[in-house]
Amino acid sequence: MRFPTFLKSLLLGVPVGVTLLDCVGYVARVEGVSMQPALNPDATVTDYVFLSRWAVRNMDVQRGDIISLISPKDPSQKIIKRVVALQGDVISTLGYKLPYVTVPEGHCWVEGDHTGNSLDSNTFGPVSLGLVTARATQIVWPPSRWQQLPSTVPKTRVPIATGKRPAAVASSRSVSNSSSSPIEEVHRLN
Repeated sequence: MRFPTFLKSLLLGVPVGVTLLDCVGYVARVEGVSMQPALNPDATVTDYVFLSRWAVRNMDVQRGDIISLISPKDPSQKIIKRVVALQGDVISTLGYKLPYVTVPEGHCWVEGDHTGNSLDSNTFGPVSLGLVTARATQIVWPPSRWQQLPSTVPKTRVPIATGKRPAAVASSRSVSNSSSSPIEEVHRLN
């Protein structure tokens, strides 16, 4: 029996597509105002970002990265925040139960750029690196906002003291590009 070309393409294309989404990355819609002005600066327009799973495959996150993570408050929800401090760093908190926190090993401190309108580490404390799912690398929609997302920490949120990172984690970065990816999920900013 001969398979039509369409079925052969489908049988090959589906596993390849699933593998790319699982290993490389995907496009996601960003909702909310907690990352303003970096994301969704105009409340009437929603940003779509490319989230690179490849970039965090070795738990390689840097201060200033905008990351997607599983919410420590609601594991069924994914949120997107900026990494402000890494393990060993001492950070001044904004309304957390302690005024200063040393980020424990295997954790990071994440915050939204729109201080006061963000459910972040100032609410739930340091976040395990195991909850990090991807790094936002580019805004892909709307076309007027096409840009790479820089990894910068706001000057007012720089750690008081920085800790040392283990050599295994301090590897070189890899930014992956994708010409088209389906929209997999919505990332809430609140």
